Amino acid sequence: MANLKEIRNRITSIGSTMQITSAMKMVSAAKLKKAQDAITQMRPYSDKLTQLLQSLSATLDADAGGAFAEQREVSKVLVIAITSNRGLCGGFNSSVIKGATKHIDSSYKGKEVSVLAIGKKGGDLLSKQFNVIETNTEIFDNLTFDNVAEIAQKVMDLYVDGSFDKVEIIYNQFKNAATQITQVEQFLPIEKIEGEEADSNSDYIFEPGKAEIILELIPKSLKTQLYKAIRDSYASEHGARMTAMHKATDNASEMRDDLLLTYNKARQAAITGEILEIVGGAEALNN
Repeated sequence: MANLKEIRNRITSIGSTMQITSAMKMVSAAKLKKAQDAITQMRPYSDKLTQLLQSLSATLDADAGGAFAEQREVSKVLVIAITSNRGLCGGFNSSVIKGATKHIDSSYKGKEVSVLAIGKKGGDLLSKQFNVIETNTEIFDNLTFDNVAEIAQKVMDLYVDGSFDKVEIIYNQFKNAATQITQVEQFLPIEKIEGEEADSNSDYIFEPGKAEIILELIPKSLKTQLYKAIRDSYASEHGARMTAMHKATDNASEMRDDLLLTYNKARQAAITGEILEIVGGAEALNN
């Protein structure tokens, strides 16, 4: 009977866990819908703006893009790693951390590499291997363009004053609720498009002029690029957490069903044993 009590306690515990994981799944599903709508509406604008500026930069002189287009010899690199503040989202955080570690080791061996972590998980784990200059955990409490623009402006200032020669962003790009793709994007200096793609804006009429437009839009484009990356990561986080909690709920349900079957078998065996003892005792009295 002690064994039966232990099984009952485990069934109750698993039922409580199922309630928690099911609730977390529903919360993430609600947040995912809003985050998915935001990133799908923003992505075409951000991509087109970045493509236009890259194409314009390729058709102008090297100095036309200002300090943000200046190509330098790379000795000091800043990597912006975007993760989450919380766990229980499958391999979401580990994929960014592993991707950042592998990318730094393979591409910048012997270089001075620093990390700006957006999200507590990335800051805690990457600080064990690299120099983390800052960990921003408050951005997800109020994810707006203005708040992200402050972070982007800090990074742009660090690049302009020569603290870093190259800046890259590593994050999870949202594809669907079950799939996130780890991306590495160059943030600074601005990449130029070469070849036929550079002529794709030949049908545009630019006022007041290409150079003036570039100098005006480059800061906005960089802030938009970082905002898009954080929005992508935010949607990916909730998609990964919803999927992970859905699997956890299914696994808990399967485990609970197995324990119920085991409990019923053990209970039936105990009842059968008691009946046999009663029948055996009655037969002995009759004899």
